[in-house]
Amino acid sequence: MQTIGNITGYVDLAQILLYVFWVFFAGLIYYLVQENHREGYPMESGSNGRAVIKGFPIPEPKTFLLEGGHSVTVPDLARKEPPIHGVSSGYGSGSPIEPTGDAMTSGIGAGAWSNRADVPERSHDGAPLLQPLRVASAYSVASQDVDPRGLPVMGGDGKQGGIVKDIWIDSAEMMFRYLEVDIAGGRSVLVPIPFTLIRRNQVEVHAIYARHFAAVPALRNPDQITKLEEEKISAYYGGGTLYADPQRSEPLI
Repeated sequence: MQTIGNITGYVDLAQILLYVFWVFFAGLIYYLVQENHREGYPMESGSNGRAVIKGFPIPEPKTFLLEGGHSVTVPDLARKEPPIHGVSSGYGSGSPIEPTGDAMTSGIGAGAWSNRADVPERSHDGAPLLQPLRVASAYSVASQDVDPRGLPVMGGDGKQGGIVKDIWIDSAEMMFRYLEVDIAGGRSVLVPIPFTLIRRNQVEVHAIYARHFAAVPALRNPDQITKLEEEKISAYYGGGTLYADPQRSEPLI
């Protein structure tokens, strides 16, 4: 008696389809793992930077066309990462890295930043996403909120570091991102809103002290901020939470 679907007495169509599925699923896993290695490789294992992992499998480089005529090719096995301004505090892999030089600009620990593109984030119509209100004049501060422009900016040491000059708005999220502060010497620096405490008579920035405002990373264009500049500015204040005062990095007990 012959059963429908049998190819031989030992192999039938359902069994063949099962094998085909196994081969397909294995290929799918290989493809996904390969595509997952497009970015982030080669990488260093541990904090000593001695072992370099290229990853397996590494896909063939692919070039992606980005908005604005830019392109990026990944994986980029010849890329050069910026130097690490720090040393390992131990001999084992995973030991904490301690910054060398100016800890707040070293890019280590609380002040770490990502090497993003040095171009402004743009909206769907090509305009910079983040702009000061002097440029984005269609926006304003709500009448029930405190307008910080003109208020003194106090550092974590209780001393004045500058005066709020303007506010930068994110036109996509419809929220303020930065305060622009005039400091001594005729310079203006940005302070991320999450690092501020806006009161009716002053703005408090506890992450850094008044003397630190002079070293906040500057903007290349006074009316625009690039993604890389955002990283470095936010990292500066983040680093201040731990490195602005030596006591902040000491044990609490």
